[in-house]
Amino acid sequence: MESGKMRSISLRRNRDKSVDNTKGNCSGMHSLTALYRKEMSDHITSKRFVIILCLVMASTIAGLYGALSGLSDAISDSSDFIFLKLYTTSGNSIPSYMSFIGLIGPFVGLIFGFDAINSERNNGTLNRLLSQPIYRDSVIIGKFLASASVISIMVVSTGVLIGAIGFLKTGIHPSGEELVRILVYLVYTIVYICFWLAMSMLFSVYCKHSSTSALASIALWIFFAIFMSLLASMIANAVYPINDQYHAIINTMSNYNCELYLNRISPYYLYSEAVSTILNPSVRTVNVVTMSQMVGAISGYLSLGQSLLLVWPHLVGMAALTLAAFTIAYVRFMRQEIRGN
Repeated sequence: MESGKMRSISLRRNRDKSVDNTKGNCSGMHSLTALYRKEMSDHITSKRFVIILCLVMASTIAGLYGALSGLSDAISDSSDFIFLKLYTTSGNSIPSYMSFIGLIGPFVGLIFGFDAINSERNNGTLNRLLSQPIYRDSVIIGKFLASASVISIMVVSTGVLIGAIGFLKTGIHPSGEELVRILVYLVYTIVYICFWLAMSMLFSVYCKHSSTSALASIALWIFFAIFMSLLASMIANAVYPINDQYHAIINTMSNYNCELYLNRISPYYLYSEAVSTILNPSVRTVNVVTMSQMVGAISGYLSLGQSLLLVWPHLVGMAALTLAAFTIAYVRFMRQEIRGN
């Protein structure tokens, strides 16, 4: 009898624990959902969102105008994959849509995240928020997911807008492979911008003032976009000099590979190389090709699967960088003493 009672008590305790865990999981999910909806509402109704939307739409319209202006010359050069040229063609000294997004995209991510945490801490709203029955990790996760959702909506909307207006203006029908390539391109773009979102949130957690985190984020963006290529070239020339004919003969390949690998540390370079390969099927390699390797090669276009084989490490690399930046911000935020600030 006593063993039966002990067994029933043990079963009751296990059942109570499972119920408590279920309630805790439901409470955590409910708080995350509530914060996600709040952040989405704050983004959509803010003046910042209107400014960013106007900037993105202006870039999209300018890229589309440049593509339509230079489309006839692009078609004369090649009559294959014409629909993709709406995203890659520039004209009248106006960069392509792909170039605009590569430049403006990081700015969008930085604007959404540079004051995500420190502004609420300085205003005192973070203390009031955490005094509610809300898990602390729901705050930073909800902010990241809401900003990533707005970024995804913007990217997909502008991508669809380019295709729709291009189709109405030119009457060019996209093939199935072209549509999939555009979809893959939009996915790469979302991950790329989300990296800058995660990085700006990292600075927002570490920096006490919003102005400091904004300056740090912009400085990192400028370094990767401009100075990283210069630094990579300087290092490659120092390690494998090519300043005379003898060294040029023996070090050219090593110099190029060194500079290439150093440039690939930059998310900006990874993104540019990846989307250029996706939207331009004539790109057959992302590495140096020797003359011996070109012997017997047949010119043509790569299929979508073959293009993805070339650039899937780029997507994995950008996703890993995004996850690393957000993880560091998450750990730092969870360990901070909020009430003391």
